[in-house]
Amino acid sequence: MKNFKLIIALVVFASSISCNDKKIRQLQYMPDMYESVPYNADGAEGLGGEPVNSKPVTGTIARGGTPAYDIPDTTEGYEEAKTTLKSPLDATEKNLENGKKMYAIYCVSCHGKKGDGNGYLSTSDKFLGIPNYKDRDITEGSIYHVLIHGKNLMGSHSSQLTYKERWQVVQYVEQLRIDLLN
Repeated sequence: MKNFKLIIALVVFASSISCNDKKIRQLQYMPDMYESVPYNADGAEGLGGEPVNSKPVTGTIARGGTPAYDIPDTTEGYEEAKTTLKSPLDATEKNLENGKKMYAIYCVSCHGKKGDGNGYLSTSDKFLGIPNYKDRDITEGSIYHVLIHGKNLMGSHSSQLTYKERWQVVQYVEQLRIDLLN
């Protein structure tokens, strides 16, 4: 019976404490869980408003970014890319297969399945003079440069293809060129 009275007393005491004025802020068990410290993850201020170094680490690429392409869209830039630019990707079946898929989506309508310039737009007289890969003096660097900047009637494909996909298309175009030459 003594324990029963103690339990009743504790229940009454807990009830009276929990029924305080709701307009006044009560004691919080973990205040940092209720009130988070806001900060801008992409801004120049970190936790508590301290400034952070806003410059990226040298030699890094922003998340989702690609390496900078500094060769200008000029005739000299085209020639520079043609002689100096090399593919960073290994020539694998996986890269060649994805290059074929991307070629089928973005290039076949003009350049044709074989790279002979007989795509749908050429055969239907929408665009005339689409070059045959066999007749062109092209390298992996010049192909990549044209994918980035475009040339003549061909527009840039840098917004449609990722960095890796562009190099995969380059590998596939080189394979088509070898097939046409043989």
